[in-house]
Amino acid sequence: MEDLKVKLKEQIIEALNLQGMTPADIDDNAPLFGEGLGLDSIDSLEMMVLLERNYGIKIEDAREGRKVLESVQSMAEYIQQHRKI
Repeated sequence: MEDLKVKLKEQIIEALNLQGMTPADIDDNAPLFGEGLGLDSIDSLEMMVLLERNYGIKIEDAREGRKVLESVQSMAEYIQQHRKI
């Protein structure tokens, strides 16, 4: 799971063009939105595309999406349970 979390962080940094950030800068349990990493609704769309493209996971329910995209930890757990690729 640790490898998956590092890979996810790298993918987030690349997809969202978070210049100057490294995977070590992102806490596994820190919120990705709001006071945490500070992502917004546009970023959430990019994250949904990332999950679908890289892991074959399509989230259609907005409430479920909010739970999944809460943190890197929650994303990694969801990927492990629902991965299709």
